Amino acid sequence: MKIAALISGGVDSAVAVHRLVEEGHDLHLFYIRIGLDNGEGDCSAEEDIEMCSFIARRYGLPFDVVSLHQEYWDNVMDYALRTVRSGLTPNPDIMCNKMIKFGFFEERWGHEFDKTATGHYATTHEIDGLVYLGTGIDAVKDQTDFLCRISYPQLSHLMFPIGDLPKSRVREIAVTTQLPNAFRRDSQGICFLGKINYNDFIRRHLGEKPGPIIEIETGRKLGEHRGFWFHTIGQRKGLGLSGGPWYVVKKNVNDNVVYVSQGYDTEKQYGKLIHLDEMHWITRDPWPDDCDGVEIRFKNRHSPEFLPARLSRMGQGEYIIESEVPVQGIAPGQFGVIYDRDARLCYGSGVITGRNIS
Repeated sequence: MKIAALISGGVDSAVAVHRLVEEGHDLHLFYIRIGLDNGEGDCSAEEDIEMCSFIARRYGLPFDVVSLHQEYWDNVMDYALRTVRSGLTPNPDIMCNKMIKFGFFEERWGHEFDKTATGHYATTHEIDGLVYLGTGIDAVKDQTDFLCRISYPQLSHLMFPIGDLPKSRVREIAVTTQLPNAFRRDSQGICFLGKINYNDFIRRHLGEKPGPIIEIETGRKLGEHRGFWFHTIGQRKGLGLSGGPWYVVKKNVNDNVVYVSQGYDTEKQYGKLIHLDEMHWITRDPWPDDCDGVEIRFKNRHSPEFLPARLSRMGQGEYIIESEVPVQGIAPGQFGVIYDRDARLCYGSGVITGRNIS
């Protein structure tokens, strides 16, 4: 099979390449390069590209660095900045997968191949002639929540060579095959931002706008923030308040106020109802006729936990998740990712609406 393999310089995509080579596929390796927001190159990418080049030489494979710089900043980061400016919490990684890795890349390069392969911890399943996105065998590393907005044509063209492996086995393969990145640390942070500090990035584009931090129960002013866009619902660190822990529980965008509540177990930071809009089903709507309290599992953030809940349709594209357990930090703008009750299939996602934004 002729396969376009997206590699990052990390161990996961390297082992994915190794497994595909072992299976006898015809591979062409690609690294998607995105420069910094000032238009300059990202020096941290040079090390990644060098590692990718080594992997290509190791297996005698063609390798290309392709640029989607303008497309990334015009789409993914524009979405992120618009979302933050509205007082919501974006997820650039999810939109990067949808728009860049499996959007523009597929349109320009990937479509020339039988499949596109990545090092994501995910799987695919064919059921009744349709392809479904499946969770990875390693719940801690599962990355289906980052794939929850891709389209069915995109999913149908994807393959995940390491989705059936735990991370420990991936590392073991890298060590036994003497891959140069066997002990390289996993990447952290937002897709393609590299070593850029997220708050520095937001400050560069949105500036600062000081405003009060208010204790929601008493109305007492505790301090000042530098702009509501630096804070998200459920956040604890970075508030600069003593006598904590303090958690962000609400934001008033119009008045530039951040509300906090004190204590690890404060009820203000928990909820059981999550309102979703803009629902997106990857393969098809699994409950086209009746979606009134169906059993599901869900995630509202990247986590190894698939929380039990019931899902109900309220209107066109509008749903409510009723969680069986209290959920911490329900952040409007993030995605509620929907799974079957066994957490085996990822059906899609909806955008969490701004119930705690005024």
